[in-house]
Amino acid sequence: MIQNILFNSFKTPYNTAPFSQISNKDFLPAFNHAIKDAKSDIDNIVKNNEKPSFKNTIEALDFSGEQLDRISSIFFNLNSAETNETIQKIAQEVSPLLSEFSNDITLNEDLFKRVKAVYDAKSTLGLTIEQTTLLDKKYKSFSRNGANLPEDKKETLRDIDKKLSKLKLKFGENVLAETNKFEMLITNEADLAGLPDGAKEAAKQLAESKDKTGWLITLDYPSYIPFVTYANNRALRKKITIAAGSKAFKGDNTDNQGNVLQIAKLRHERANLLGYKTHAHFVLEERMAQTPDNVLNFSNELLNKAKPAAEREFKNLENFAKDLDNIDRLEKWDGSYYSEKLKQKLFSLDDELLKPYFKLENVINGAFTIANKLFDLNFEVIDTIDKYHDDVLTYKVTDSKGDFISIFYADFFPRAGKRNGAWMTSFKPQYKKNDENSRPHISIVCNFTKPTKTKPSLLTFNEVTTLFHEFGHALHGMLANTTYPSLSGTSVYWDFVELPSQVMENWCYEKEALELFAKHYKTGEVIPMDLVEKIKQSASFHQGMQTLRQLSFGLLDMSWHGQDPSKIKDVKAFESEMFKNTSLYPETKETCMSTSFSHIFQGGYSSGYYSYKWAEVLDADAFEYFKEHGIFNKMVADKFKNHVLSQGGTENPMTLYKRFRGQEPKPEALLKRAGLIN
Repeated sequence: MIQNILFNSFKTPYNTAPFSQISNKDFLPAFNHAIKDAKSDIDNIVKNNEKPSFKNTIEALDFSGEQLDRISSIFFNLNSAETNETIQKIAQEVSPLLSEFSNDITLNEDLFKRVKAVYDAKSTLGLTIEQTTLLDKKYKSFSRNGANLPEDKKETLRDIDKKLSKLKLKFGENVLAETNKFEMLITNEADLAGLPDGAKEAAKQLAESKDKTGWLITLDYPSYIPFVTYANNRALRKKITIAAGSKAFKGDNTDNQGNVLQIAKLRHERANLLGYKTHAHFVLEERMAQTPDNVLNFSNELLNKAKPAAEREFKNLENFAKDLDNIDRLEKWDGSYYSEKLKQKLFSLDDELLKPYFKLENVINGAFTIANKLFDLNFEVIDTIDKYHDDVLTYKVTDSKGDFISIFYADFFPRAGKRNGAWMTSFKPQYKKNDENSRPHISIVCNFTKPTKTKPSLLTFNEVTTLFHEFGHALHGMLANTTYPSLSGTSVYWDFVELPSQVMENWCYEKEALELFAKHYKTGEVIPMDLVEKIKQSASFHQGMQTLRQLSFGLLDMSWHGQDPSKIKDVKAFESEMFKNTSLYPETKETCMSTSFSHIFQGGYSSGYYSYKWAEVLDADAFEYFKEHGIFNKMVADKFKNHVLSQGGTENPMTLYKRFRGQEPKPEALLKRAGLIN
């Protein structure tokens, strides 16, 4: 009998995932085996004859199903970063099983009785703050997920959750298939006019890799973004912009309109079943924002400040395009192109001027150096652990005393089996058990420009801030120092989770930080200070338009989830109505955002997209504190590390923030940084 490596704990360095020894056929049996074991853990809690206590019920529940959690982390991370048809098929089989198992826990009456018994006695138990938080979280995980429902409604809930798990997977598969399907082969070099040499070389290399003659442009960001930003050929910019905007919106077998309507409808039904007015009311009860009204008030207050600035910026851009190229009407496929030209004119700055100073390896080392100066972390390449793809880089992270902190994976380049965008994830959480502090395995995944035959991977400034953003999430995971896995690292309120990531972006604009890593890839020359000044000056360029765009996505999310969606029949018509107050460009009938809005229909951001802006208020306020004392000030960095990064979800995030900052955040810092107020 062949042993399935996923059945047991791993005999690997630092207990890392043994990717090379895992076969796709191992996953389904392993999931079934691990679910059975996890059910046994639950049975042991339920059948315990001792009086329910924090230790034998709440703590036991948090540490149950450990192997199932590991297998799930490995499998679903692969489904995002290195998927194929086999993995996608397994995901469709496994997701309902996991959904069913999750319901088996939250709808288990005997288990809930034990949890409730501990919860009702909590004032007499002498619990720590972390234990109290865990108890509240466990109790709510039952009460908010159907434990108090009658039996028939519990069955309805199970049915809804199974359907949702499959629909969300299908949504993501369709978006990936549509991204991979589009190819624009250019055979006339004149059609590439305006495109930087590096982008042209990458396009030629991509064509060659697929045995094609010419230059291949795709919807992967490192291919798409340079084309819509620099290509002079307006007709081709239009073609690829519409291709990107019409993903899963073509009425064919990868169309997501039906999936969007069903997901929104089922989420609403689920919320109603649990006694909530809408899905947004259900979600926001466990967020800093608390209610849909608070989110809408927050968003509309920012909208009122940003909209006049955005309209002024758009008018200026229209006039600029008219003067430059006699463009009568600015369209979506013109925005990036003329914005870049206007930025070059105003600041004598463009990404092609900056990219030689942002070689990927240097930027990674810069992030590591900054993490060392702030948080005493050291990163050392480790090649004795398994990877799921040759592109993945692996590091061992230690502190200033040489103690092991984390394993860190970094995966930077696009490929067919990898979804677009950038994200941080974990292969193993941090927790404390049996007097051992079990350390986490953290990963960041991005889609940056690959090296070519003549150039290393040179990042745009936007890619630099993306790397720092995901690295901020990674630090939140790596520096976790909590007892319980479900409170560790990024297991925090969703509108707090972006604080560590967004605050790290600020160092990309600071002379003192840039001097550490922004060095010309050929000469080693440190980035000239006039360029640093231009980066800072241009930071608020088109901030009104950017803010309006971000708010429009958050408001669209709230529109799908903050009302009864059952009357919505036409996804495009609904979306167009929602965008009326925030759109600047003319409508394009071929495009629809909702059908590829993976954040809210596949990922975890439903009723939570506003949190990017919410966390910007926190990060602007937090970085102002750093700037007051110096961006590498150890006192401030230690407070951020000890009161925010290491604490995970052990306390209310505003309590943690005030402990770090000494006050609640003020939105003025964000508005000032964005140039929306003086």
